Amino acid sequence: MFRNSNITARLFDRQISAPAPGTSVNCNRRFYENLVPSHTIYDVECPDLSFCKFTHDGRYLITFSRNHQDLIVYRPTWLSYSCEGEVCDLPSKARRFESFFTQLYSVTLASSGTDVICKEFFLYMEGNQFGIFATSTTQIQDTPAIGGAIQGVPSFERIAFHLLRLEDGIVLDEKVFQNDYVNLNHDMGVLYDDLLAIVSIRYQRIQILQIRESGHLVDVRALGAFCYEDDELFLNSSSQCMHQLSENHAENGLHANQPNPDSLFLSGIKQRLLSFIFRGIWNEEVDRSQTVQSMKKKFYFHFQDYVDLIIWKVQFLDRHHLLIKFGSVEGVLQYSRSADHHPSFFAVYNMETTEVVAFYPNSAYELCGLFEQFGDHFYSASRNLLHLKFISSHSNNIHASDQLRIVKNKASSSLQVESLLCPPLSASLIFTNMEFSSLFHLFVPYKLISATERHRTSVDHPIKFISRRQPSVLKFKIKPGPEAGNVDNRTRKASSFLFHPFLPLALSIQQSMHFPPSMNIHYRQ
Repeated sequence: MFRNSNITARLFDRQISAPAPGTSVNCNRRFYENLVPSHTIYDVECPDLSFCKFTHDGRYLITFSRNHQDLIVYRPTWLSYSCEGEVCDLPSKARRFESFFTQLYSVTLASSGTDVICKEFFLYMEGNQFGIFATSTTQIQDTPAIGGAIQGVPSFERIAFHLLRLEDGIVLDEKVFQNDYVNLNHDMGVLYDDLLAIVSIRYQRIQILQIRESGHLVDVRALGAFCYEDDELFLNSSSQCMHQLSENHAENGLHANQPNPDSLFLSGIKQRLLSFIFRGIWNEEVDRSQTVQSMKKKFYFHFQDYVDLIIWKVQFLDRHHLLIKFGSVEGVLQYSRSADHHPSFFAVYNMETTEVVAFYPNSAYELCGLFEQFGDHFYSASRNLLHLKFISSHSNNIHASDQLRIVKNKASSSLQVESLLCPPLSASLIFTNMEFSSLFHLFVPYKLISATERHRTSVDHPIKFISRRQPSVLKFKIKPGPEAGNVDNRTRKASSFLFHPFLPLALSIQQSMHFPPSMNIHYRQ
């Protein structure tokens, strides 16, 4: 069928015809091939802030003060001005940040002088317009492992999660963790509908919270040492019976050492994991004469390695299943791109039945295949959100699938395939809520602009956005930094990009050590 790329023709076609069943979202997406940024304002006068992101519904721009004490929220507006004659130059007042954004309020979240806001942690509940922010004290490295803590894991004296209503900036509730370690970079506490999962790495506990409509954080359950809610009660009653039995033996002249419950048992999740691995290896061998040898090689030889695994990250697959990433203590302390060199494993855990239903090494091709075919199911957000229908991935978009296929074909050996696919899978399988927030990722060059909104090394040439549906058709360009280019090419610069979810509006911020930040606003004129 012939499709005219002219926006007027597309609007007229939308009036006189209806899209095929199940294609309305894709038809609406095609309009953004016409509604793209067409003009750039360089060196915009803007306040000295740390920019976080747009919310998924596009209503708010989240920023923080430079000292990371205050939260400043803006509402995106649109530039409007009038002029006379055919020549219409942009007025000088329009070259300000306030021409595109209106400040709603400023709230101090880090009340004490030792707390700071984690600028890489932000969760948004679109239905209630609730925002979740995190503050913490300075990280303490040499902390004694007491009270069941993991040896070698640092701690924060105080970590607080703040539930805030973004409409008026009222702090509704907060959840505080004392002397704990929670990785706050890029939303390690994952949101699904009204459920929030926070991983205590120091105490190996997954805290499940529910966000009520009234604006309260309510404890639902804690997974780790115990799987069922009455496990602790059962163990305490058992220890009391054993204590009573030891007293009876002492009265009869029989001396027995009273066992310490903390030293007898592994954590509940660890026991479930070991049981799943054991049963999987046991059922692999049809010939029972080979089962013992297989168990020795695959289970008992690696038993201590499995016992030493700790929880790194977690995310919801749905309301009942968690995807848990396990690794070593050394890997969690270096959790960055270098952490991909540490062995890690993924497990799917059912919270209702307390069973581990799947377990994969990080380099498992079966896991890579599942991620390629069903990548949409790994997004850590409710499937009911409208903006998720507009997200392109290699599972629902033929162009993204072709791009992944090209990467795989470039690998000349199986070792290269594993190095190309599995480490990126390790980094991206546990998704964050800050990813894929704009429709314009249809055209994004991923090597230059990060979907996770991290800083990338800045380039001097403009970044080109090319339509995937129409190859080699340039839609628009974004050039970070000054309009005339950078004077000092020896200084290393980093750029970050913020795209509005649906408006043709983008921010590019270039930073360097010796120069103040430079912001450009890219919009449709």
